[in-house]
Amino acid sequence: MRKKMWIFHRADNSKCFFLIWNQCLYYAAVACLLFSTVRTNDACPEDCICARDSGTVTCRDGKDTEVPGDIPEWTSTLILKGRNISTLQRGAFMSNGTETELTTLSLSYNGIRVIEHYAFLGLPRLHLLDLSHNSLEFISARAFHGLLELRSLYLNHSLLPPATEQLSNALSTQSLPNLHRLELAGNMLKHIPQIRLDMHNLHALVLINNSIESIGGDNVTTLYQQRRVRFYLSLNPFRCNCELEAFYYWLKNSSQCPDAGRLVCSEPESRRGVPVEKLREEDLDCMNENLEAVSYVFLGLVLALIGVVFLMVLYLNRGGIKRWLNNIRDACRDQMEVYHYRYEQDSDPRLANVAV
Repeated sequence: MRKKMWIFHRADNSKCFFLIWNQCLYYAAVACLLFSTVRTNDACPEDCICARDSGTVTCRDGKDTEVPGDIPEWTSTLILKGRNISTLQRGAFMSNGTETELTTLSLSYNGIRVIEHYAFLGLPRLHLLDLSHNSLEFISARAFHGLLELRSLYLNHSLLPPATEQLSNALSTQSLPNLHRLELAGNMLKHIPQIRLDMHNLHALVLINNSIESIGGDNVTTLYQQRRVRFYLSLNPFRCNCELEAFYYWLKNSSQCPDAGRLVCSEPESRRGVPVEKLREEDLDCMNENLEAVSYVFLGLVLALIGVVFLMVLYLNRGGIKRWLNNIRDACRDQMEVYHYRYEQDSDPRLANVAV
């Protein structure tokens, strides 16, 4: 009987030990999950400064060549500056395949050269993207795909010639249906980029400090059609000649250029520094310039005709002209002989007495 009781007692202890062990494992797992959750949500990435109150994470001058992958979930503004991120790869801002709450993303001064397709996936609430002061050589046609709420895109001092040509394809309506402001300052652009402005909700296009010398009639027609867009064009070296006439009248009659008073001529020398708005109509009158050119051509033709007639007269009267020249030569020779004789008399007194 005692043996049976000991067996039952031993079985109860094993069962109890098994239950306790399971509970310990459960609580340990819960603790690990809680600890990992707190770490994921609150931990600040290495070489970064985090301000949870403002939702800002700032990472400067790091040695990393990729975007930090452990950005806190509460981050609304991410600033990466002075790093060595040469390529923005697909899904560079997706953490474990999940979307983020970022509304502002600044990537200036990072030496970015390539933006691959779908580089900004996982940022459905992004409103502002700053890619200024990089060296972009390649922008994929789907580089900005997924930025449905983007309002402002800054590409100041960033575009190299190959990327400039690719920009129009990258700025598609499917990728950026709500883009309001596009900044392209300081990119040495020689003309207004051929982007399909009519397919955007664009309100402002900043083209200051480029290399735009003239805006032709076709571009001016586009400006008239985009009445909701404000164009910023100061600090461009405008050549104030006949080719600027259409743009001049647009500038005078439109309110689409808020910095119109800061547009000045760089050429010709006589008009350097003169505000485009202050030019006189005759300064840019193509008809006057054409008439002046025609007048000079006509004058040249008349002078050439007179020269031809004069040469023909000389040729037809070559015999008489030859006799006339011979007569003049003989007369000059006789006169010189007289002067020579008088000179000899004055120099020799004996000849003078003989003459008397």
